[in-house]
Amino acid sequence: MTRIGLSSSSVYPESTAHAFGYAAKVGYDAVEVMVIDALSQQISTVAQLSEHHGVPVSAIHAPCLLFTQRVWGTEPWGKLERSAEMAAAVGAEVVVVHPPFRWQKEYAANFVDGIAALEESTGIAFAVENMYPWRASSRRGIEMYLPGWDPSQEPYANTTIDLSHAAIAASDPIAMADRLGDRLRHVHLTDGTGSAKDEHLVPGRGSVGAAAFLEHVAGTGFSGEIVVEINTRKCNTRTEREADLRESLEFAREHFLAVRTP
Repeated sequence: MTRIGLSSSSVYPESTAHAFGYAAKVGYDAVEVMVIDALSQQISTVAQLSEHHGVPVSAIHAPCLLFTQRVWGTEPWGKLERSAEMAAAVGAEVVVVHPPFRWQKEYAANFVDGIAALEESTGIAFAVENMYPWRASSRRGIEMYLPGWDPSQEPYANTTIDLSHAAIAASDPIAMADRLGDRLRHVHLTDGTGSAKDEHLVPGRGSVGAAAFLEHVAGTGFSGEIVVEINTRKCNTRTEREADLRESLEFAREHFLAVRTP
């Protein structure tokens, strides 16, 4: 059965420990650990949090964001190897990874084959995530990722669709899911309005068509992980943050699980 998980980044600036607490309280099936803070970098701590709250880890998100470039060192393949080590230790089958930045030329040159080799050697699925062209306004975007921001254009065995990223790229996520077929392993459930900003809205509050996307992939028999990855930094209280997390979970249940159950 597909699980509805919570990305630990959804509670930022609160910690990974708080993410497990929210997930248990609200009723999420699992947690995706974004490797950011000190707690998320320690295998033993992540394992203890999972056991304490009774919430399994569905995935590890490798530290490949701009502001996590120095987490676990600066060598990108080393980061992915450590992510796979953590995933195996805590019982997760997926590592989510972004394609390389354009300036990481050596890393990018061997990325497609290197990901395949890592999957074979570790037994972990490396689900490459869709990104987007960078733009400061409504003008034409600049390609900042190599070999490209659209994982459906490369022969990755496992991929992730992020709906906020699809909104920025003005990319139809349903069409992307159809191109990927059974290579779609992971979903970041969120929303966006199509602005140049990576909004990560509560699903249903944007215009990317999150409900239609969930219903579509449910109808195709998608059996991977669905992970809520939203931005709650504007919430003034923990009560407001919890309400956004609960609304997102209910949205997923309504538009995915309800379709799959019959």
